[in-house]
Amino acid sequence: MDVRITPKRLSGTVTPPPSKSQAHRLLIAAALAGGVSTVRGVAMSQDVEATLRCLTALGGRWRETAPGVLEISGIGGRRLSGDLPRLDCGESGSTLRFFLPIALAVAGGGVFTGRGRLMERPQGPYFDLFREKDIFFAQKDGVLTVRGQLTPGEYRLPGNVSSQFFTGLLFALPLLDGPSTIVPTTAVESRDYIRMTLDALTGAGVTAQEPQAPGSAFRVSPAAYRPFDRTVEADWSQAAFWYAAIALGSRVEPEGLNAFSVQGDMAVVPHFLRLTHPGDLDIDLSGIPDLLPPLAVMAAVRSGTTRFVHAARLRMKESDRLETTAAMLSALGASAQTGPDFLTVTGGSLAGGTVDGANDHRIVMAAAIAATACAGPVTIRGAEAVRKSYPDFWEVYQSLGGDVHVL
Repeated sequence: MDVRITPKRLSGTVTPPPSKSQAHRLLIAAALAGGVSTVRGVAMSQDVEATLRCLTALGGRWRETAPGVLEISGIGGRRLSGDLPRLDCGESGSTLRFFLPIALAVAGGGVFTGRGRLMERPQGPYFDLFREKDIFFAQKDGVLTVRGQLTPGEYRLPGNVSSQFFTGLLFALPLLDGPSTIVPTTAVESRDYIRMTLDALTGAGVTAQEPQAPGSAFRVSPAAYRPFDRTVEADWSQAAFWYAAIALGSRVEPEGLNAFSVQGDMAVVPHFLRLTHPGDLDIDLSGIPDLLPPLAVMAAVRSGTTRFVHAARLRMKESDRLETTAAMLSALGASAQTGPDFLTVTGGSLAGGTVDGANDHRIVMAAAIAATACAGPVTIRGAEAVRKSYPDFWEVYQSLGGDVHVL
């Protein structure tokens, strides 16, 4: 689907959708519990649907009892037997990396598939551990097969890799019959995403100790997941797009957000405030990679040069997000240059033009927000990509006064 946007400022209140990151974690914790859990406020995005498919493949069951309210029947301490389960992860990197160690713990492995760029995304930290633990893995023609048994003990991970590797192990290790540790071999980045995982574990009665000093480890003891009833918070990473709209002159008021959230992407607020003032800035993306597209849009219209650094991991998202963010801004008349792990944006004005959405939900939404401040119309190709994380984005955009036409 391609859309054409006639530039127009937005106005009104908007509640961002429920946090996809938190929903993944709560649904998985519920699936590992014994008994029935209720998770409220779930937005049925494509990524969340992928997690639901995978928990079903491992023996969990779910039903929607009211809009956005899911009742999850968990597997408790049961282990699957028979053939390896097949887990279709769609395009969800979180789903794939969370379920790889979980499948080993509860089913002795699994056969993982995906779409888009998912199966190209690096799994090196897991593969290194699998070699060390004598766990079989093979990847061919977009299918990843793992087979073996996780055992209690020490697991060493670089701290500067995606937090998703830590999260997968934190979910799986309590299911084993002895204590384990996860030792970060370098300083941990994206720590707030790990804290979101620890919050989900705590809510399910599982305790994992976070390291409090450099060189110390996450400590995980055997535990039985307990059922729970929780509500998914509004998503700060999606709220970032509406903050970008404000920075570009719209009168939008995000509401329904938890100001005390464990979501690391609430860092959008202090960065938004910095980007509303002139001058040169460096912004470290190591803990907030998903915020690059909306922050880059803010940077494109301010006075000064903004350098987004420690961003190499963005090259392995749904798109090479350093390059596609730069291409999106350049297509609209902004000045953007990339390096191996950075993006530099020099502020100015936006003319309009045609943007390739790159099958990336965050690029499409960033382009739509940028369009509100363009001098001429904006065409976005592949606008349906928003379904991955924000299925009703276009309806909300229009409700705020956005002028959108499907081509």
